[in-house]
Amino acid sequence: MFTRTKKRSLTVGAVLLASAVAFTLAGCSGGSSSGSSTGGSADGVKIGLITKTDSNPYFVKLREAAQAQATKDGATLIALAGAFDGDNEGQVAAIENLVSQGVKGILITPNSSSGILTAIKSARDNGVVVIALDTATDPEDAVDATYATDNKAAGVTQGKWVKATLGSTAPALVMLDGTPGGTVDTFRHDGFLEGFGIAEGSSEIVGQENTNGDQTKAQTAMENLLQRAPGVNALYTINEPAAAGAYEAIKAAGKTAQVTIGSIDGSCTGVANVKSGIIGATVMQFPAKMAEQGVDAVVKYASDGTKPSGFNDTGSQLITDKPVSGLDSKDTTWGADNCWG
Repeated sequence: MFTRTKKRSLTVGAVLLASAVAFTLAGCSGGSSSGSSTGGSADGVKIGLITKTDSNPYFVKLREAAQAQATKDGATLIALAGAFDGDNEGQVAAIENLVSQGVKGILITPNSSSGILTAIKSARDNGVVVIALDTATDPEDAVDATYATDNKAAGVTQGKWVKATLGSTAPALVMLDGTPGGTVDTFRHDGFLEGFGIAEGSSEIVGQENTNGDQTKAQTAMENLLQRAPGVNALYTINEPAAAGAYEAIKAAGKTAQVTIGSIDGSCTGVANVKSGIIGATVMQFPAKMAEQGVDAVVKYASDGTKPSGFNDTGSQLITDKPVSGLDSKDTTWGADNCWG
């Protein structure tokens, strides 16, 4: 997950060519790159990558890792992106574009979990293996496989750390959520409550707002919530930009010592914010692993016809300089060495 600020384009449905990188090995041109094949040589295989946008640091890291793995495997990577976060039509056009280019597999971070299913089905009907990265489709089996963070588990870790840090203090929790109905958003929210040890609607939740993961919206939401719930002492944030926005509101209210903030993402900015005390802890996810494993899966399919399947957890790691007993964590030095963005 990532910053969700939308950047509208006048050309709805346009596809941005983020990069088209030919890493074919010498003598590999003309290999088994037809999308209608069900297996064959891995040499010269074409792999499509479609991200939500081409500018978000999270997707930049994901694309760079996919390119590096394609180079290692001797494949050709064709990277496309939506024109803005939420550009479903652009991603549909990108799928059709890649199928026409004869890709063997498509890796996609769906802007809409359900809005691209028809295009995905058409690609799969043409023999293209389709893998979701980072964000699952709905239903999940609309693609051959998913490589992503187990966001429910990441939320559980986040909730456990915040609760343990509060200790015996009675919780007064505020939740800054993402986008209503988003699968990642829902998994993280539910996981946090499970880890924190309370149920939806519990009296310990003293405030809740949607922020779309946007820093400015989160700051405004927190300013309003502090008016209604001045005694808040625990804060859930959907991502690190939301945590940074909320912190500005909390600082302006003179309550930084009062509120424990937990977040998720693992960006280099987020880890730096943990180190400086803006965020108490974050749960790092690993976009590079998603891309590397996705590329490898397509190459294997091209080599021997083996299709990937199911949900494949690429892991998460709690990052904090305030460890708690019984919860595995790494410090911000480790976090800075393994962050993205």
